[in-house]
Amino acid sequence: MDENSFTSEMMQCTQMFYRIAFTILRNREDCLDAMQETAFRAWKKLGSLRNERYFRTWATRILINECKTILRKRRRNIPLEDIPEIATEPPDPTLALMLHDLPEHLRLPLVMFYLEGMTEKEVAYALRLPQTTVRGRIARAKARLRKELEEL
Repeated sequence: MDENSFTSEMMQCTQMFYRIAFTILRNREDCLDAMQETAFRAWKKLGSLRNERYFRTWATRILINECKTILRKRRRNIPLEDIPEIATEPPDPTLALMLHDLPEHLRLPLVMFYLEGMTEKEVAYALRLPQTTVRGRIARAKARLRKELEEL
């Protein structure tokens, strides 16, 4: 993969990366930092990409690892009550709150599958989980959301 195709692929993934990073970090500045570091690390490690077809899931895995690194650093440095709230309005505030209440291990596969359009196999690869685990987590997340919606 040359520099132009790398840049093109990264630009195509920008919005998807932001949404995934925001699902984990819930902070705009941290999301942007994670995305920048992802681009840097992906370029540096481009030789380890075995098949260019899997660039998106490979780079997503790098992004998730970077987000987890930021979370670890944040836990050491910033008290939870000092983390600012996000000012952007979600399309459906009720659904956004329900998604927000889901534990990350259920929320992330759901967002990657439905909002980002990744396949179960791609989500499994990116999260380093068996595909059946991803399928189960998506089903559990949907069931929880369905139950909460029925209670409204």
